Amino acid sequence: MGKKKNTTTQNPGIQCDYRVKLYEDGKYHWMYDLHLLKNPAVLIDVYKMLGITVVIVGCILFLIQACNTGLQLKGLGFILKLMGIIAGIMVVLGLLGYLLYAAMSGWKYTALFTMDENGVVHEQGPRAEKVGERIGCLVMLVGLLSKKPGVAGSGMLAASRSTMSTDFSKVKKVKAIRWMNTIKVNEPFGKNRVYVDNDDFDFVYNFIRSRCQKA
Repeated sequence: MGKKKNTTTQNPGIQCDYRVKLYEDGKYHWMYDLHLLKNPAVLIDVYKMLGITVVIVGCILFLIQACNTGLQLKGLGFILKLMGIIAGIMVVLGLLGYLLYAAMSGWKYTALFTMDENGVVHEQGPRAEKVGERIGCLVMLVGLLSKKPGVAGSGMLAASRSTMSTDFSKVKKVKAIRWMNTIKVNEPFGKNRVYVDNDDFDFVYNFIRSRCQKA
């Protein structure tokens, strides 16, 4: 494939490359470069989260109106119009934030993966981890300056979290999106994304799917 770059995983004795390989520790290791402008996997997830936020806000406004004035078409129209405005703002802010993150990351997100019979670990590459720490620290600073401890707390969490672990025994859904080189592995309270090249895609998907008995 013309890729020879090696990167160290959390196990200091492992130097993995882009192909999925079984190492001496009995686990599969590989790395993947997600090109943030060519592959929309991350952007789609961002918009899904923003869409959920818009729906929640709309439901809250609808309940407030129902409790105060009852169900009225005029009020419902206003809520829908307001949701449309909020959605438009979210689309613009989400795209700008994504482009800012992509630029800070050198237009790619490098992920390292470790997989065995029990689960899979998604680890940020060194550069992605540093970018995540910077963004998390920025969010934390904004929260402290605005005297909002919740915002500051979320920033601290973002700055400290660089890995995502999935236990196959708890997985409820496995979905392969081949054109995005993505395998979604979802637990009830956690969503993991496994990225893998075309050459190893079927192997990784079948390995995960066969071990997620509850999916």
